[in-house]
Amino acid sequence: MLTEYLRSALALASYELLEDGTYSGEIEVCPGTIAFGSSLSECQRELRSALGDWLMNALRHGDELPVIDEIDLNITEAA
Repeated sequence: MLTEYLRSALALASYELLEDGTYSGEIEVCPGTIAFGSSLSECQRELRSALGDWLMNALRHGDELPVIDEIDLNITEAA
């Protein structure tokens, strides 16, 4: 399930070619996931790593995660 969540989140990434010829990438639904690279592929690798770090940190701290492609990783407590 984690792999599918990461894959779905990465599909939502947007990339931009910057004035200096480098790239930036971000995933808006996952606040704070941003990366830079000297090439598009480097930026994609960095963003994949940033997303993994973001997800592990959010899970560790019990943060609410966005539901992506109907994949809900949020833990609900039973009453």
